[in-house]
Amino acid sequence: MTAPLPQGTGPGEVWRAPVASAPLDATVEVPGSKSLTNRFLPLAALADAPVTIRGGLRSRDSDLMIAALRELGVSVDDSGPHWTVTPAPLRGGGHVFTGLAGTVMRFVPPLVLLADAPVTFDGDEEARVRPMGPLLEALRALGATVEDDGRGTLPFTITPPTQIAAEVDVDASASSQFVTALLLVAPRLPHGLTVRHVGDNLPSLPHIDMTCETLRNAGVRVDQPDSCTWVVHPGTISLGDVRVEPDLSNAGPFIAAPLVAGGTVRIPGWPSTTTQPGALFPQILERMGATCTLDGDVLSVTAPGLAEGQIDGIDADLSPAGEITPTIAALCALADAPSVLTGIAHLRGHETDRLAAISTEVDRVGGRCLAGDDSLTFDGRPLTGLKPAVMDSYHDHRMATFAAVIGLAVDGIDILHVGTTAKTMPDFPQMWKDMLHQ
Repeated sequence: MTAPLPQGTGPGEVWRAPVASAPLDATVEVPGSKSLTNRFLPLAALADAPVTIRGGLRSRDSDLMIAALRELGVSVDDSGPHWTVTPAPLRGGGHVFTGLAGTVMRFVPPLVLLADAPVTFDGDEEARVRPMGPLLEALRALGATVEDDGRGTLPFTITPPTQIAAEVDVDASASSQFVTALLLVAPRLPHGLTVRHVGDNLPSLPHIDMTCETLRNAGVRVDQPDSCTWVVHPGTISLGDVRVEPDLSNAGPFIAAPLVAGGTVRIPGWPSTTTQPGALFPQILERMGATCTLDGDVLSVTAPGLAEGQIDGIDADLSPAGEITPTIAALCALADAPSVLTGIAHLRGHETDRLAAISTEVDRVGGRCLAGDDSLTFDGRPLTGLKPAVMDSYHDHRMATFAAVIGLAVDGIDILHVGTTAKTMPDFPQMWKDMLHQ
């Protein structure tokens, strides 16, 4: 049964997704990676000297991270295109507002291990249901006092310990960010830190690989004796001058667009090697009917589009890159054959329950998608086509772009709260329109 839209939907609260009227021929400059930006910022706060960050993503998530670091006493000059972070002894006694940013609510609390007084954390109402328990238990095991009234969610207060343990177990089945959060602070702990994942599965492993590579590039020794253990040795963090790669996951809706509209979309700055999960997009899009080529650092994606061809259904394990699921799911809803996406149970604990949200919104436009515990199963596009609808974003940036991809093919798709895309891509609505009219 299709869930009702939230109350109060009215003028100004919806955005009409543009329909593709001709094949695309567009070059899209994608902003910097949110994942890298919000790793560089806390690492810079712990570095041995001021750090310059070039190409950092200006978004709600990065603004919240910068505000959190300032609350801890770190100087961040983000007044120009390049940001300067000047480390300082971490100050407690304040209040950190995390918004709905998973990187802020998870990466910042471990920094309090090094602060001089307690710090309180809270966020958006939707953030108060996102899982935090395993990370809070890990901080307790390291010696901190955590007051959360037993909820394992925001809000909570962390009091730094007098002594910090040298190893910790954490169940990161719900989010790889629990491991990353501990790894980022580890070099500055007195004895470094050994982190062991003790859960049944570990989603989004490329995000942990990204963290380890970022640490190593900053001169930190990180050993990995097995697939679930990381040993970070104590030492200085030397970042200096760093540049942020384009956000490949944010590129996803744009490079998915040719499969729907036909034509070609080019993304400059695509790295030849990267730990970003979005690097999996080209091989998946090729399985669905696109042609992807990398010429220098420009990725080109070409497809005939629904007017001249079809989108092929796909069976894919997306456990290495769960965040790309909404974009692939939009294509699956438009595909000419059934699809199954697996390895994505952890998406139930993201900005919203993305599995339930995707299923609901596909049903809303007249398709069929069944959400399992760890999967999404699509019937494909019905013979009669999909129908116009007001689609809910659930205040989730990737659900908003999911709806925009469907809107390329279905005239009359209105997206509720498209402004939530400012979380990682503040100019998305205009960028989307510009792609269609280049």
